[in-house]
Amino acid sequence: MPGSTKTMGGFTVGGLIMVTAYSVALGSNGWLWFGWVVLGLITLGMVLSRAT
Repeated sequence: MPGSTKTMGGFTVGGLIMVTAYSVALGSNGWLWFGWVVLGLITLGMVLSRAT
C-alpha cells in the first residue's frame, strides 16, 4: 500500500475514533457520521484504485 493510501487509512481510523468519542461524550451528530462515511468511501476508492 503506497504512503498516501496508508495516510488516508490512518485519517479514516482516527476520524472514527474521534467521532465515536464525540458521540459518547456529547451525543450523536449525524453530520459527523456522514462525514466519516464519505471519508471511508474515499479511502476505499483509493485502496481499490491501487489494487487494479
